[in-house]
Amino acid sequence: MRQSETTLRVVVLHGAHGGPDTNWFPWLHVELEREGIDVLRPRFPTPKGQSLEAWLTVYDGAVGPLKPAPTVLVGHSLGATMALRLVERATEPFAGLFLAAGFIGALGLPDYDVINASFFAEPFDWDGINERKGCVTHCWAGDDDPYVPLPRSKEVADRLMVPLKVVPSGGHLNGETGFTAFLHLRDAIVAAHPVPLG
Repeated sequence: MRQSETTLRVVVLHGAHGGPDTNWFPWLHVELEREGIDVLRPRFPTPKGQSLEAWLTVYDGAVGPLKPAPTVLVGHSLGATMALRLVERATEPFAGLFLAAGFIGALGLPDYDVINASFFAEPFDWDGINERKGCVTHCWAGDDDPYVPLPRSKEVADRLMVPLKVVPSGGHLNGETGFTAFLHLRDAIVAAHPVPLG
């Protein structure tokens, strides 16, 4: 289906110990809807009941009943890993991939590593991901992230063959460091996928 035939859809994927109403996610939702873009913010079980299988089930329940549409994935922290797994299993390309504070593998953080383990249990099909990630991919990371070291986010960007955009003093790019809006991400989505009027 060509993009011009239907409204663009953006699915925002939160991370572990997070939720769809935190950080810059509600702000982005409002901003993109003003541009005529449909936005979904599924709520994934975390930390209790968190697993890749459980998150995939929630995603499928939220998106599956909807009519097909060009879809952009926006992932923060473990949500970035979730986005990679969604692209990996897809049969058709997504419309784009926008990742913030992404990482793969354990971080040496006991409160996160155990509940995140299932997301990294299998190797990633990077060739398949790069075939189906869409025509636009962006990766951001703070230069002082207390949870995800910068080289870990750079590894994801390198695997996706795109430059990593480093945000000075951005921390984990979350509300904890004042990230309740993310203008660069919003602008990148809008610039890459202008929605036709009418």
